[in-house]
Amino acid sequence: MTETTTATADERTPGGAILMDGARLRDEITERLAAEMVALGSPRVCLGTVLVGDDRPSQIYVRSKHRQAEKAGMTSQHIGLPPTASQAEVEDAVAGMAADPGVHGILVQLPLPDGLDPEPVLDLVPPDKDIDGLTERSMGRLLRGRPGHVPCTPKGVMRLLARYGTEVSGARAVVIGRSTLVGLPMSLLLARKGVDATVTLAHSRTRDLVEVCRAADIVIAAAGMARMITADHVRPGATVVDVGVSRTEAGIVGDVDFDAVQAVAGAITPMPGGTGPMTIACLLENTLDAARMLGVV
Repeated sequence: MTETTTATADERTPGGAILMDGARLRDEITERLAAEMVALGSPRVCLGTVLVGDDRPSQIYVRSKHRQAEKAGMTSQHIGLPPTASQAEVEDAVAGMAADPGVHGILVQLPLPDGLDPEPVLDLVPPDKDIDGLTERSMGRLLRGRPGHVPCTPKGVMRLLARYGTEVSGARAVVIGRSTLVGLPMSLLLARKGVDATVTLAHSRTRDLVEVCRAADIVIAAAGMARMITADHVRPGATVVDVGVSRTEAGIVGDVDFDAVQAVAGAITPMPGGTGPMTIACLLENTLDAARMLGVV
């Protein structure tokens, strides 16, 4: 998808920045997927999720994924395991979904509780069913430009940049954070031939981070450090995408000091309502793509 939009007055922040509304775009994508499913004859496309533990935000997030899957005309299966589940029990649950021909996309909700190793769990997910794009094989496909599932959050960021008309080709982009979940795949997507951004991957040990960010046309904050990006970090008119999530006494906040940055940015994502909904939308896109890879549609 490469569609763009023209912002109206009610789609701008008080400071005049374009508000990159991820919830709105998620709903548009979900509606498109639902229509596509009907056009395909409403095949049974199934999202499978595995959640270990009783972390309430994770439970809410997984339920939201299943609700959106239903809106998109898909079915879903869920396995919930207690926080006392052993490594073997978690691996058995994932292996069962991997072997089930009725499950087309598999998501293991991370992080796992302390004491559990996610790597052997993720290794059990076949690459065609790896709709989160996090296994070694999926990451290898991304690095080499081979067909496969792109990690959902970085893919969602790319959808937002396209939808709201951010010029990426030739732009200077800074990605703050180097996790395999967001930072590293985000950098690869921006630097791909045909996308053509010039990318700087910054992190907690980057010197002169303020100056590095102020030189950028696009700033993507994914370090998980509450409100670390201030107005001083942002060149006037730059696009700022907030991916970080921190739980504080005041609630969930992002990596960007939204109130300060919206006054200088040209476009900005809200938190919540920005990249989170887009992660779910792209998960559903990947689920339909997984069904295609498996020959279901």
